[in-house]
Amino acid sequence: MPLFALPFPPISPVLVELGPVSIRWYGLAYVAGLIFGWWYIIRLVETERLWNGVRRPKATDIDDLLVWMTLGVVLGGRIGYILFYNFAAYRENPIEILQIWHGGMSVHGGFIGTALAQYLFARRRGLNVLTVFDLTAAAAPVGLFLGRLANFVNGELYGRVTDVPWAFVFPNSDGLPRHPSQLYEAGLEGLLIFAVLTPLIWKAGILRKPGLAVGIFGLIYAAARILVETVREPDPQVGFLAGNFLTMGMLLSAVTAVAALALVALALGGRTRRPEPSS
Repeated sequence: MPLFALPFPPISPVLVELGPVSIRWYGLAYVAGLIFGWWYIIRLVETERLWNGVRRPKATDIDDLLVWMTLGVVLGGRIGYILFYNFAAYRENPIEILQIWHGGMSVHGGFIGTALAQYLFARRRGLNVLTVFDLTAAAAPVGLFLGRLANFVNGELYGRVTDVPWAFVFPNSDGLPRHPSQLYEAGLEGLLIFAVLTPLIWKAGILRKPGLAVGIFGLIYAAARILVETVREPDPQVGFLAGNFLTMGMLLSAVTAVAALALVALALGGRTRRPEPSS
């Protein structure tokens, strides 16, 4: 064990209390991520050179897309957590399903929920669903980054006991120094993916290949999540699925990687819309 651990920053999970209403960093992270996504997607769809004729939503459609995405993230994240991580507890106390302020959201469930929401949105608008997937994948890393920072502030989803010099003693843990796995995920799932996708979108023009951006997003996310799962403390109600290694997060990320690889193959198998020469 190290001779010391970094002190956990004295940040309250509650940003401000207005009478009976509490505004939490976690909820603010969701709101900020969705607002950024709305702004960034509008910017993408209004930049003609990124598309060269590929049909995409109009800027006026993005307000509706934001509503669909919000429902998909919240409902999918909550239902995914219940099914993947804590089904027995919620079966015994079903009223707690509605108490989302008590925590319990799954990123993979959020992926499924937003995918379904985007599919329904695309069908209603007569759009290519892969193009809609690409747009949300371009913006999603910022939301993931903010969400993982909020996990850190909440002192939840921390890592395993370690002797690294940057370990933290989390207030809701057993007092032992642990990996700040939330910060690892913020960096890998958030900053890294955004740093990779941004030049590919704005310089390489990958939005002309529907499905390629979301496929790349899924592959990097899956690899990053599996890597971090090796130092993240498994959810106590689930534990390890096999031996002392395989976790639910790893399993779900492996499925994500397979789906993402299929999307990349599908996108690369199609025809690229090349920029037309200027006259």
